Amino acid sequence: MKIGMIKNWKTVIVIAVLFQSCSSSNITNEDGFKKFFEEYKVEGTFALYNNGQGNFNIYNLSRFKDSAYTPASTFKIVNSLIGLQTGRISSTKMIIKWDGVNRSNTDWNKDLTMEEAFKVSCVPYYQEVARRIGRDTMQTWLDSLSYGTKKITTRIDSFWLDNSLKIKPDEQLGLVKKLYFEQLPFTKTTMQAVKKIMIQENNSNYTLAYKTGWGFKENGKSIGWIIGWIEENKHPSFFVLNLEGEHNIDMVTIRKNILMNCLKQLDYLQGKK
Repeated sequence: MKIGMIKNWKTVIVIAVLFQSCSSSNITNEDGFKKFFEEYKVEGTFALYNNGQGNFNIYNLSRFKDSAYTPASTFKIVNSLIGLQTGRISSTKMIIKWDGVNRSNTDWNKDLTMEEAFKVSCVPYYQEVARRIGRDTMQTWLDSLSYGTKKITTRIDSFWLDNSLKIKPDEQLGLVKKLYFEQLPFTKTTMQAVKKIMIQENNSNYTLAYKTGWGFKENGKSIGWIIGWIEENKHPSFFVLNLEGEHNIDMVTIRKNILMNCLKQLDYLQGKK
């Protein structure tokens, strides 16, 4: 671990400063997005920051800036960064062997590289990574990143899944913005590796990079995330989607549909930004 980098790092999550620097003319309340959430009977927030224009488009501002939730599998971004930085993950091609337990997600029931595990959001792979990182080292990095509530009050291999650790949507947006511009306290090689595996779509109109998450509140309700960026004509915009619904909703379909609907309504996905 590069301690000097940590000591010189004040905070990663600077979205509050970014937000405060915007005048009211730079912030658009997107009440029109409400229909996308109502269609699936979920609550939530969506925010997008256009870096070139300095503009925010936000639906449900209070949830965006005031409410914290389990990060669920969006924590794989940070877990990957720490794992690579500390050498617990040697590269994105490092294989962790399947433990032989058959799980309902059949994509997890085999040996996987880090890159493959990230793409299929393999929980067991990243639980093993967290165990290799260890509680003390993980806590040091959470503190240096000022990541959410920074708390590990349960097991080292489940604290990001069981509501021990929570994070606000505005902090999630700040994190991916800092990652994109390689301003986190990790080496450029580490950040570039994680940025690369976050890319989900890449075509002539846009590049869409993100990580999803699906967890559950203490009351059993589903919490869903998509955090990342869309780049058109080399102009990045950063977004966070957070939603909440009944325990057994089709989260995989719902969160992606809401994301794409919001982006389309803001005239993204056409290569015109």
